[in-house]
Amino acid sequence: MYFTRWKAAAVVLTAFVVCMFAVPNFFPEKTVQSWPKWAQRHMVLGLDLQGGSHILLEVDTKAVRKDKLESLRDDVRRVLRDARVGYTGLAVRGNGVEVRIRDDAGMPAAQTKLGELSLPLGGILGGSGQRSIDITNEAGNLIRLTLTNAAILERVRQSVEQSIQIIERRVNELGTVEPLIQRQGTDRILVQVPGLQDPTRLKELLGKTAKLDFRMVDTGMSPEQALQGRVPQDDEILYSASQPKTPYLVEKRILVSGGDLTDAQPGFDQRTNEPIVSFRFNTSGSRKFAQVTQESVGKPFAIILDNEVISAPVIREPILGGSGQISGSFTVQSANDLSILLRAGALPAPLTIIEERTVGPGLGADSIAKGKISSYVGAGMVIVFMLATYGLFGVFANIAVAINVAMIFGILSLLNATLTLPGIAGIVLTVGIAVDSNVLIYERIREEVRAGRTPINAIDAGFNRALATILDSNITTFIAAAVLFYIGTGPVRGFAVTLGIGIITTVFTAFTVTRLIVAYWVWWRRPQRVPI
Repeated sequence: MYFTRWKAAAVVLTAFVVCMFAVPNFFPEKTVQSWPKWAQRHMVLGLDLQGGSHILLEVDTKAVRKDKLESLRDDVRRVLRDARVGYTGLAVRGNGVEVRIRDDAGMPAAQTKLGELSLPLGGILGGSGQRSIDITNEAGNLIRLTLTNAAILERVRQSVEQSIQIIERRVNELGTVEPLIQRQGTDRILVQVPGLQDPTRLKELLGKTAKLDFRMVDTGMSPEQALQGRVPQDDEILYSASQPKTPYLVEKRILVSGGDLTDAQPGFDQRTNEPIVSFRFNTSGSRKFAQVTQESVGKPFAIILDNEVISAPVIREPILGGSGQISGSFTVQSANDLSILLRAGALPAPLTIIEERTVGPGLGADSIAKGKISSYVGAGMVIVFMLATYGLFGVFANIAVAINVAMIFGILSLLNATLTLPGIAGIVLTVGIAVDSNVLIYERIREEVRAGRTPINAIDAGFNRALATILDSNITTFIAAAVLFYIGTGPVRGFAVTLGIGIITTVFTAFTVTRLIVAYWVWWRRPQRVPI
């Protein structure tokens, strides 16, 4: 039961510092913002407590497969042209690409060059032995390149990871606080934005692929003639984004893509005072844009977003500065949203909303109120039980439990963790676990007193001999919390986090704080009997 001064000071200082991190949660946000940065850490209320929007998105795997096949077709065309191998019938068929080599003499070179397109999956350290493409030779100099299932799954995984990064940038542009964006399964993304009550704008931002292209408009024939007759092989018909839908005959060749953009900002046209979006290209994009506009003065070019023509202005003069503006039937908000999409970048594949929930602030406030009531009732019953059962030592236990709860809030604040309703349940459960540790210690002390030990020896033996039992029970509970955190999602993880942190603080308070309080009481009173 002996504590050196430095050890006692370390226990008190640790508990005090951790508890102090919980203080910002009890002050208004405006007050906390005036504090130093390190003191501004606080818990964030989850979706179920402050309301907000919950959206579950699914990556369009068919679109991923289609893009991968089209990319493979373009690679085959490029490789065979570079190798000067004659071919015909290049096309996407089923889950692969077929090409027919014109003469037997070109087959060895074609097989060698096309074989280079089949890469091992997983990179240098992959070691799986799987390859991205299976290549087979068929009768009549026909070569078939088939995408493997492993390659498609890998591409879907990459699309999900890229989409998460882009979604984070888009959502953060809305100015929301602590959005939760995480992967679910192989092809789904969960987006939770606490405090956002109207999900319409969020859905519009997340639902758009935001693939921006700059292409030339084909003036060789009118769109009406192309619709009535046959669309040229290198062209396609696209329609305007605004009503009424106007057809445009545009070239498939992309002059400059949205990937070359470095910035996009909303603004107003100085002449018409209409909302516009100003953009700026990187060095490569500026060079390509300048070359196109120099060669195409007097010709119209189309600005295309997600296969819809936003505008098709005529190039009046070369644009050499690497910047320009997009005008159309914009409102202030639509111009701002488009600039957000362009700054965040294009999604690698379309996303489909498969689940949507909106939690109102009233329901969140009701959850907080019920959580408080349950916490107060649970804590009150524990306090009364400990006082009635153990008297003065019950007071010591209640003080340790209060410090334990304050430390939980302090650690959650330090981690900027999100507090959910299941998280509150985890804290209430932790109160019971913390008291259980004290009950084990006190009952062990009672047994030692009955065995004839002196009060001081009984107290010392009670703390020492209860250690193994308490560690065993808490470690098994901590393992259960770790499993819940690993395999769970959303609210289950919130419960697991608070429970796991509570177990750690429980062991700390039971064997340092409670023991320190009892040790100083023994030193001060020199008791002749144990008041349990």
